[in-house]
Amino acid sequence: MTKAITEKKTQKSASLKNDSITIRGGKPLRGEITVRGAKNAVSKEMVAALLTNEQCVLRNVPNVEDVTVVSDMIRAVGGKVNRLADGELEIINETIHPVNKEELKSIAGKSRIPVLFAGPLLHRSQEAFIPELGGCKIGKRPVDFHLKALRQLGAEIEELEKGFHLTAQRLHGAKIRLSYPSVGATEQVLLSACLADGVTELLNAAIEPEIMDLIAVLQKMGAIISVDADRVITITGVKELHGFKHSVLPDRLEAASWACAAAATNGKIFVAGARQGDLMTFLNKFRQVGGEFEIRDDGIEFWRGKDLRAIAIETDVYPGFSTDYQQPFMILLTQAEGASVIHETVYEKRFGFVEDLNRMGANIQIYRECLGGKTCRFGQENHRHSAVIAGPTQLHGAEIEVPDLRAGFSYVVAALVAKGKSTLKHIYHIYRGYENFTNKLFALEADIEE
Repeated sequence: MTKAITEKKTQKSASLKNDSITIRGGKPLRGEITVRGAKNAVSKEMVAALLTNEQCVLRNVPNVEDVTVVSDMIRAVGGKVNRLADGELEIINETIHPVNKEELKSIAGKSRIPVLFAGPLLHRSQEAFIPELGGCKIGKRPVDFHLKALRQLGAEIEELEKGFHLTAQRLHGAKIRLSYPSVGATEQVLLSACLADGVTELLNAAIEPEIMDLIAVLQKMGAIISVDADRVITITGVKELHGFKHSVLPDRLEAASWACAAAATNGKIFVAGARQGDLMTFLNKFRQVGGEFEIRDDGIEFWRGKDLRAIAIETDVYPGFSTDYQQPFMILLTQAEGASVIHETVYEKRFGFVEDLNRMGANIQIYRECLGGKTCRFGQENHRHSAVIAGPTQLHGAEIEVPDLRAGFSYVVAALVAKGKSTLKHIYHIYRGYENFTNKLFALEADIEE
């Protein structure tokens, strides 16, 4: 199948609201797949292109739904997005105009990226509209952090029935401390402060690899940004920014997902493009549970060792164990000997997919107590945010509706491990972050039907 056909097929699948896939499990995954640019980086770097009227080129761009959503939003404000070649986008924003609110609302229901348009639009047109946001329903992700930071930078904010209207003649530097190292709020400050008057000091900032990649793009554009010790980022405002050419860093979250699939199915997968430096925390836990890997210049090969054994995991902001790692990792733990523990400290509703896993034969108990040593912001809030996974258990096929991106891929892994046939409905969620994932399953010799 040619790349053009593959991309067309992915886009078609992503648009369907009742699409499904049938998986016959019990077969080890074997073969090679490639991960391209990180979903959580490329979408923000596309937004950064709004800060200049010059040509911007992004390479290693994955063909995922979030890229389509951000492309539609850029076009809605007057910009141009062109595909130069497979994996290469050109973005030109010569003139920017206020967006039609209803048009933006229809796009925003699919993603949380619209909130990041605020800073660039304030710089370019002195006003912006933030609608109600979409995205995965995994817990509270309010825009409060964003709005507070924008106010400190000088934006005037009016609350409307279904969103917020922002105005500013000119943003200015400020000292901003985040109460939690939010990735989105950190990106908001970076995108808003680069062209602001004066210096912005951001304390308790997120420092994920995707944040560092965004900073690299902004530096290429002419921004002055330093990352200091203890999560402090300092942005010195400049008068103008320029175009850039940039290759997006590989998607570490997708690479980790395929690693879990390899070990859970007792297969062997070479993930081309995966990088050790971005995955070090994951690789440590993967080895502790009994996974093995070989790091090569062009990727990492993953497989299961002799035995899988129970371990304890606590999710955390980077450089801790990512919350997006834990869902596919939980499937791996259902095949490990003993009782494993996962303490989720980032999103309070991340275990919504456990009920279906238990229906497939898993033995997972969810608790309100903090089953871990880290200070947890959910400790007194009665959220069911700790899990004990007893294994190994034989999973069996089931019919499941996919609720969100990471849970969706986790269900795929569970179905691949399970005995019998599983049908997964609403797999369009998975296309938000996993490029051509069904074609990759075919390449890994999975027994599937679309």
